[in-house]
Amino acid sequence: MSNVPVSEAPGSDVLLDVRHLKMYFPVNTGFLKSTMLKAVDDVSFSIRRGETLGLVGESGCGKTTVGRTLLQLYKPTDGEVWFDGKKIEKGDSLREFRRRAQLVFQDPYSSLNPRMTVADIVAEPMDVHGLYKTQQERYEKITDLLARVGLSSEQSTRYAHEFSGGQRQRIGIARALASNPEFIVCDEPVSALDVSIQAQIINMLEELQQELKLTYLFIAHDLSVVKHISNRIAVMYLGHIVEMAEANELHHHPVHPYTQSLLSAVPIPDPDRAKASQRIILQGDVPSPLRVGPGCVFQGRCSRCTAKCKESVPELKEVSPGHFCACFQAE
Repeated sequence: MSNVPVSEAPGSDVLLDVRHLKMYFPVNTGFLKSTMLKAVDDVSFSIRRGETLGLVGESGCGKTTVGRTLLQLYKPTDGEVWFDGKKIEKGDSLREFRRRAQLVFQDPYSSLNPRMTVADIVAEPMDVHGLYKTQQERYEKITDLLARVGLSSEQSTRYAHEFSGGQRQRIGIARALASNPEFIVCDEPVSALDVSIQAQIINMLEELQQELKLTYLFIAHDLSVVKHISNRIAVMYLGHIVEMAEANELHHHPVHPYTQSLLSAVPIPDPDRAKASQRIILQGDVPSPLRVGPGCVFQGRCSRCTAKCKESVPELKEVSPGHFCACFQAE
């Protein structure tokens, strides 16, 4: 069976195909010594055109590194990224990919240049790719982009420090839209914002997806947010995808013990249901990615761990239609 979990039914329109992606960073561990930190270790997934794939997991699991590596902001240690049927390599294919694929950063405070006006920040992708012929056309595109994200043309002459966090994130989204992309990596775009502002940004992203026919990889650690916006959800742990399924299927029938623990920690607004629900507390601590031993990466915190788990790494296999899990017990 293929290691790329996606529906391969006739007519399935895959826009992005990530195959066995690895991203290792050398870390200095002593005098003339270094160890490879395996931030992303053999990750495969596909995203259909117009779909939102949610990528969740605790801090340090490699979510952001996946997004940045598939966009080629980091040179992958190994693996392939295919976009719209073409393998992304150096040269023209990479330049075209960078126009059609964009990134919304996590921190709206550090991702905007404080020395540039809003107009220049938003227009930067257009300047790089030459997407206008006259200054008037450039101005009209900037005005249209700001209007799409709920800002006025009068604000285009101001600087980033004059805006609130939510407004700055809107500027970041307008910048991502400036090159007319088809695919956007949303790297925890609401985690630094107030809850009320989070809802506005999420709703805006959904509206933009419908209007502009966008495809998202939505990275977050808030499962309730991810469920709201995603068609499918992939769960990461220590550089590996351990489970992937449709959003409702994953929430109602989690298979991997790590996913079950994450879902048990989601607050329930109904007091009676909350009292009846059982919280699954994981044992131990997250191991260092510098010292990942043989076997399943989750073995040290899993109550179902067996001798086989300590010896072999479970593959991401289909346990039910469209539901993939990397766990020997699920088989």
